[in-house]
Amino acid sequence: MRRRIPRTDAVLGDPRLLEAAHRLGSGMVKAAVRQAQERARAGAVAPEEVADTAVALLPRTAGGLRSVVNATGVVLHTNLGRASLSAAARQAVQEAAGPTDVELDLRTGVRARRGRTALAALCARVPSAAAAHVVNNGAAALVLVATALAAGKEIVIGRGEMVEIGDGFRLPDLLVSTGARLREVGTTNRTSAADYAAAIGPETAFVLKVHPANFRITGFTRAADAGELAALGVPVVVDIGSGLLAPHPLLPDEPDAETRLRAGASLVTASGDKLLGGPQCGLLLGEEELVRTVSRHPLARALRVDKLTLAALEATLTGPDTPTAVALAAGQAGLV
Repeated sequence: MRRRIPRTDAVLGDPRLLEAAHRLGSGMVKAAVRQAQERARAGAVAPEEVADTAVALLPRTAGGLRSVVNATGVVLHTNLGRASLSAAARQAVQEAAGPTDVELDLRTGVRARRGRTALAALCARVPSAAAAHVVNNGAAALVLVATALAAGKEIVIGRGEMVEIGDGFRLPDLLVSTGARLREVGTTNRTSAADYAAAIGPETAFVLKVHPANFRITGFTRAADAGELAALGVPVVVDIGSGLLAPHPLLPDEPDAETRLRAGASLVTASGDKLLGGPQCGLLLGEEELVRTVSRHPLARALRVDKLTLAALEATLTGPDTPTAVALAAGQAGLV
């Protein structure tokens, strides 16, 4: 005699599934119960095991991302979410999940600048930056700068820095999409300050320096640095990519924001994750007037970050060492 499969409402009365419905939502729990019932009908599990099977089928969270072990040997793995947030950043995200004063001055009760404490923390970490702005990723930071400063004008860039970034996105396509025109100078392996100087004219919006983070050209090479370009009389924007805010002894060849700004760069764009070890976002640091112009452009509203990102970023900047910083320290000590 075929045993009866328990009814859905009876299974849903299991205390474990009632708790899961509050945590994951009733739809997800009901779907797990139906899947368990189908297994019982197929004879894969006994009818009395339907509730246990449904519990086992439930995910840990209501989201689709699953926690994994990074056993690749690559600390900042793109496909695994790059930097792991510190405990302080995770706690800050949890605290910011409810109502916050993200755009409210609690002392006066009037609207305040969004993310003001996070921006202050960013400027404190990069003393040569007079102002800062944060957008949703590194590519967005560069797009916003190009749109606000160079739409309808020229960006002068070295041929060896016309890079392709992740997932097939190419920097030239990204910049041209803003309405700017690219003026390429030099050659793939050698570009001097004189090459940039010869290309600068009335239509020049700024000179762009891009760190080729995912490849290296060696041998007969030359590149102009930010200090040389700063003497040319036009704004210099440096995209360092990695999010390194200050020099690190273990990474002598990695550009950092503080050094580039001190050398004369007008603006530096970078990622908030990667070497900084924070949430994915895009950082803009530099001269106050340029940062203000960029941050007040209409596109900035579409690229702004949410309160959770701001909370995680500030805790990353002001809190204890991030997992990325700990890994770098271990490498410096020769422990890895």
